[in-house]
Amino acid sequence: MKTIRIFISSVQKEFAQERAALRDYLRGDPLFRQFYDVFLFEDVPAQDRRADELYLDEVKQCDIYIGLFGCDYGSEDVEGLSPTQREFDLAGELSKPRLIFVKKSTAGCHPKMVALIDKAGSQLIRRHFTSMPELIAAVYASLVHHLEDVGCLRTRPFDATAARNSTLEDISPDKVQWFLSRARNARDYALAETTSVTDVLTHLDLFYKGTPNHAAILLFGVKPQRFLISSELKCMHFHTLEKRKPIPSYQIYKGTIFDMVDKAVDFVMSKLNRSVGTRELGPQAPVEYDIPQEVVAEGIVNAVAHRDYTSNASVEVQLFPDRLEIWNPGTVHPPLTLEKLLLPHASQPNNPLIAEPLFLTKYIEKAGTGTVDMLECCRKAGLRQPEFRIDAGFFILTIWRKKIEAIEGKAESIVELLPDRHHVGTMSALSLHQVETLNKCLIDTGITELMEIAGRTDRTKFRNHVLNPLIEAGFLEMTVPDKPRSSKQKYRVTEKGQNLVTKQKNEES
Repeated sequence: MKTIRIFISSVQKEFAQERAALRDYLRGDPLFRQFYDVFLFEDVPAQDRRADELYLDEVKQCDIYIGLFGCDYGSEDVEGLSPTQREFDLAGELSKPRLIFVKKSTAGCHPKMVALIDKAGSQLIRRHFTSMPELIAAVYASLVHHLEDVGCLRTRPFDATAARNSTLEDISPDKVQWFLSRARNARDYALAETTSVTDVLTHLDLFYKGTPNHAAILLFGVKPQRFLISSELKCMHFHTLEKRKPIPSYQIYKGTIFDMVDKAVDFVMSKLNRSVGTRELGPQAPVEYDIPQEVVAEGIVNAVAHRDYTSNASVEVQLFPDRLEIWNPGTVHPPLTLEKLLLPHASQPNNPLIAEPLFLTKYIEKAGTGTVDMLECCRKAGLRQPEFRIDAGFFILTIWRKKIEAIEGKAESIVELLPDRHHVGTMSALSLHQVETLNKCLIDTGITELMEIAGRTDRTKFRNHVLNPLIEAGFLEMTVPDKPRSSKQKYRVTEKGQNLVTKQKNEES
């Protein structure tokens, strides 16, 4: 199959980063690299030849002309025309397919560039962009259309493929309204909050021949899993260092990508150890988790945004006592490697039509910074460097939890240190399970984990014989006192209980 050659035209100084990002994306995408190659003047070795002649020769040889138009017009020749103008006109004369992308700007633009943009608009459909992710998403959609038009594709890439049997009734107006409000506040998105659902999906390239595509269903669907069963997200919490049954806490979340990310982050944060600092620096006591929330969110949203949705597997979030593992079906594609994820790199989203709305709502940040930001955040929190690996068709991210120094020693030592072993408040001597509970609750801890440590299975008996006596004696307190049986309920040692544990530690030392 003949390679389709793309010529990217623009004022080089204005669009140097965009040109390089497009080249890297098209050469790295697993679909596009099978069909397309990109010409950039920056890649040409030094030659005894005029640059404008080389440009025009490449326009003649190319199969597709991509024009990036902004504010600068570029240097002018003796006839007052820039190379960009010459290239655009020649591509038109030769009937080359021309794809024009105009960058919005509030700054004053060169009058001749304004005229060129107007000229292009009178001949072609132009697309506007304000950021790199928007540009990549727009180019992605246009090049997919071209492959279909020339018969190179019998089926479309996943997120651009029509969701079979879907209609506009499968799109939630409330979710679209939420997106518009969030995107306008987060990124100053151009569309008004009153924009119709049809216009929003059209603007985001989420239609295919009048039918919502898979990206539309995943982002704004009423019931996305009706069309894509494996798009659900599984969250598991283990008290052991390996994945094994029984699983103490297991949730399967469904809904839109936004819904699943929010629920998964809440799941992990509710299971992590939490410590509360002092109010020395302000009225609010600082709360610190053994993995920063921004790291948890970044890992989960990346898995959902970049996963292979053609796989029958689902994203899995697995929390262990020493680490968080996030498994998503898929791999990294050249030129990216696992090693390059540790360094600044160009963004190469596997699902650009999904990535763009996530960017507009600030669920993901600018191109290529996510993994680097995650590494830096872990470093500042004193955590081990996260690890990436590929295993059995999954891309796996491992984030290490902060080690909490526990009070060690024989459980009986607290019992021996009690002022009166037989009369502590309204309770008799502490049991070994109560001692273990006090040690564990130096950090806020849920009842399921406490029962696992104590080897108890009856929740009612555990509350009545272990937790409630400690609470009544003033050694333990609930984090949500007005809802004793809340699913988010955790327990922490009081100042009285802390003094007891500290006394034990001093005695042992």
